[in-house]
Amino acid sequence: MAVSIKSEREIELMREAGKLLAKTHLELEKELHPGMTTKAVDRIGEEIIRSYGCIPSFLNYNGFPASVCVSINDEVVHGIPSDKKRLKEGDIVSLDTGLIYKGYQSDAARTYGIGEISKEAAKLIEVTRQSFFEGIKNAKPGNHLNDIGKAIQKYCESFGYGVVRDLVGHGIGRDMHEDPEIPNFNTGRRGIRLRAGMTFAIEPMINMGRYDVEWTEDDWTVVTADGSLSAHYENTILITADGPEILSL
Repeated sequence: MAVSIKSEREIELMREAGKLLAKTHLELEKELHPGMTTKAVDRIGEEIIRSYGCIPSFLNYNGFPASVCVSINDEVVHGIPSDKKRLKEGDIVSLDTGLIYKGYQSDAARTYGIGEISKEAAKLIEVTRQSFFEGIKNAKPGNHLNDIGKAIQKYCESFGYGVVRDLVGHGIGRDMHEDPEIPNFNTGRRGIRLRAGMTFAIEPMINMGRYDVEWTEDDWTVVTADGSLSAHYENTILITADGPEILSL
């Protein structure tokens, strides 16, 4: 497995990509409201990305037909935007999107509540977000890859949540998906030793119920097997000598 160490120039480009992606999410969040179609979310997301002079990473990636994955309630990831699907009061929605700036990628996801949401849903979103930060406490040189996933799993399972096993985070740089794969759970293997200059997309996908998931008929959308809610939180990070730097926040 060849895990690339980024040069100073590459890191600067990825910092800029991350900054623009963080702004994209902030702009998108302001637009969300009950009654909005998921297709409208995607259209606005693509317009924002292109307005920064960037290319949407996801559009036509392995055939994916949109720039933003819009996943509602029990949809874990990769929800395909549609004119027939509308956001409703009380829904939770995960937006996963990425952009390419001067040849370098950034990837990030957030889960939002639409209007008033239940206390349980709000807690799931917050725990999923915090689990990312628990995981990256271990993203420093000399530690091993499995230290990240182990911390995420321990934190989420302490709330009785299920940590998705079938989907994982990944290295990122010139390509959206680079080595290594980054599980959000303890694999029982230490994994690679972390080094400064590595760039990762770390993305806990956490279910309120069991961790099992299923793929729907469109071959993209992943849903919880038990119909429970799911939340997703992701950032692109850089490992530095002093620990993790979050590029997309």
